[in-house]
Amino acid sequence: MFLVLNAGSSSLKHSLFTGHAGALQLAERGLAEDLLGRSHVVVRNADGRLLEERSFDTPLGHEAATAMLMERCLSRGGPALLGVGHRVVHGGTRHAAPERVDAALLAELEALVPLAPLHQPHNLAPMRALLARVPDLPQVACFDTAFHRSQPDTAQRYALPRRITDLGIHRYGFHGLSYEWVATRLPAVDPAAAAGRTVVLHLGNGSSMCALAAGRSVATTMGFTALEGLPMGTRCGSLDPGVILYLMDNLGMDARALEHLLYHESGLLGVSGVGSDMRVLEASPEPAAVQAIELYCYRIGRELGSLAAALGGLEAIVFTAGIGENSARVREAVCRQAAWLGLDFDANANRRNGPALHRVGSRVRAWVVPTDEEQMIARHTAELLGS
Repeated sequence: MFLVLNAGSSSLKHSLFTGHAGALQLAERGLAEDLLGRSHVVVRNADGRLLEERSFDTPLGHEAATAMLMERCLSRGGPALLGVGHRVVHGGTRHAAPERVDAALLAELEALVPLAPLHQPHNLAPMRALLARVPDLPQVACFDTAFHRSQPDTAQRYALPRRITDLGIHRYGFHGLSYEWVATRLPAVDPAAAAGRTVVLHLGNGSSMCALAAGRSVATTMGFTALEGLPMGTRCGSLDPGVILYLMDNLGMDARALEHLLYHESGLLGVSGVGSDMRVLEASPEPAAVQAIELYCYRIGRELGSLAAALGGLEAIVFTAGIGENSARVREAVCRQAAWLGLDFDANANRRNGPALHRVGSRVRAWVVPTDEEQMIARHTAELLGS
């Protein structure tokens, strides 16, 4: 049995898998949320049946939530817990594959906190808690940046002085575990695309796109942080750096105010004034909500052209993640924009959620492929531990 943990700023998601690397089966999934406030825990089995639900009047915190989860895992009976896999947002330039967690690795990952201050500290908290509580339990760190280390050096550089680049200011890319999962599924969906040139669109509250050549990342829209690229739920996406200078000079905004603006007040929420959830925007009659969706799709279309150029052509595009898998409206807008690339869009198939979104004979194909980052982490954990 393998446990997968994904710690956020105020939440802890977990998934429990049985089996071995080649045949993993989901046993349960859970979410402990609002860990800094009135905490709430929900656990369901693979079929969605409620297994446990608890509420707390006081903050549970990451460490207590991890301890409570371990008690559940160690007392549930059945197969023994063989290891824990963690999603880690940032692996820097040194970590290009999953690694066993020990004190030395934790120290290296702690040094990367300035590169991902909103995510990295929370990713590391459960690792420390487990090392202290069950030091003999193997842990594996799986990095969201690792998949993109296959990109050529030119694709990872900014046009900045080398003294700045040498501080670690690179294009790292994120959502790598999602792209890796899709790359493993693509051979069964479209063998020619898997061996050729594909753009994967990970569209969710956080959104990015990745160009794959024979299943390897060659370019992606996110860069130094998960702020660059597409507009997202509350994040602005790519922005002229001059805007930052203007806001500092004319509005007196400091780093923390800018951080809150760009990460939490912008994107679909900022443009629409209605919300950050695509489902809410699609149901809204407000013109600003329509404009937010149009801007989102327009930017996807522009990035698609850029990534197709980086690949030197295109065999297929793949939609994945929450919006990509569920929003027929966004998929249609993007696919119609891609007609110039040779995509013959099938609107009826799109309304059925695919999986194929193209007509027979289309030069460029379009697919819906559900992502499963947790199973990718579980697979890495099982393989690394030799189970």
